[in-house]
Amino acid sequence: MPAIQVPEPALHHPTPSQRSDPPIRVTQVMAHLSRQSGGVFEAVLGLAPALGDRSRIEVRVLGLDHPEPATDHLVQRGVPTQAFPVQGPSSFGYAPRLGRVLRDAAPDILHVHGLWMYPSIAGMGWSGRPMPYVVSPHGMLDGWALSNKRWKKKLAGLAFETRQLRGAACLHALCASELTAIRSAGLTNPVCVIPNGVEPEPTPRTAAPPLWRRDVPAHASILLFLGRLAPQKGLPDLLRGFARERTGTAGASAPSRNWHLVIAGWGEPGYCDLLRDTARDLGLGDVVHFVGPQFGEEKARTFAEADAFVLPSVSEGLPIAILEAWAAHLPVLMTSRCNLDIGFDASAALRIDPEPASIAAGLQQLFSLSVAQRRQMGVRGAQLVATQFSWPKAAESMEAVYRWILGRGSRPDTVDI
Repeated sequence: MPAIQVPEPALHHPTPSQRSDPPIRVTQVMAHLSRQSGGVFEAVLGLAPALGDRSRIEVRVLGLDHPEPATDHLVQRGVPTQAFPVQGPSSFGYAPRLGRVLRDAAPDILHVHGLWMYPSIAGMGWSGRPMPYVVSPHGMLDGWALSNKRWKKKLAGLAFETRQLRGAACLHALCASELTAIRSAGLTNPVCVIPNGVEPEPTPRTAAPPLWRRDVPAHASILLFLGRLAPQKGLPDLLRGFARERTGTAGASAPSRNWHLVIAGWGEPGYCDLLRDTARDLGLGDVVHFVGPQFGEEKARTFAEADAFVLPSVSEGLPIAILEAWAAHLPVLMTSRCNLDIGFDASAALRIDPEPASIAAGLQQLFSLSVAQRRQMGVRGAQLVATQFSWPKAAESMEAVYRWILGRGSRPDTVDI
């Protein structure tokens, strides 16, 4: 898989025509406006305010209501945000008021985040006349993602999603491999390749520890997983690999006994129960800790308390959790399917495959590193974030795409046609 090549955008100096143009009014639409939407919400939470900070952009966010809402996080960052009640199954997210508000809002450009739900339909019908829109699939066209709940997605594709994707003025890929997945799906639209960003300021270890820390031995080193607890994250294989390393199948050394695995996140109750049962059956009850969702300040403290980060995913777009781990100066253990091979090239991450033997070998390699070596890896990751993965840089690149679509600028280098 090719490493991400992130073009260096030019510094933003508006041309005379840009200074005289009216601001571009952008409406971003996603499914549930909740932290439970995982990386899609985190991406909107980072991109929308960064766009709003730009002088010639006016941005608002619309989405679906949720029992655990997070609209305040966007509003506090100066982004007008509305969540609409859902009628019927939440998995589809039918919200008729969302469609009506979109039709009345008349923005210059619409940006839809995610696939397979009612916001895609609302996005196609947001105006009575043809208007441009951008679609960010967020990894949902990856081969594994398409095979998961395949019949539901086939029906959605026939009913609306294929038409919505083909009608987009531009599709947004997070990385080179997502561009490949989009092309493999038969889509010939222009595609811009713009990675996610992250906030680069870690919480210092001098901050108060997270609440879960009191349940983990004070001497323990912490290997952290943080994210949605879902099949594509490879957690059963992580547990099996962790057990294999500890029992010596991979040649475990004494220092590895000091490591505890902290799994922070949320998911379907039945799947979470399966993971807990797996950990118990593997004899990991004392060294694996399920600590629940970590958001906001508590998430920052969790990263600050960790010694390394792991993501054994079988399918991703471009995981913000890894960027957050690098921002927190953590060494990372990850698969190539995380689409951040630039981390391997920069020696900020160790490579594993999503299967127990490879994970066990990767854990052994990680655990054998000295504290100084792990810190050096973390520093290299932080440097990557600072130079390649900032939200202001992503917003600058996205504004250039919007301007090109609206005929206010030339085609950016980020766009593949």
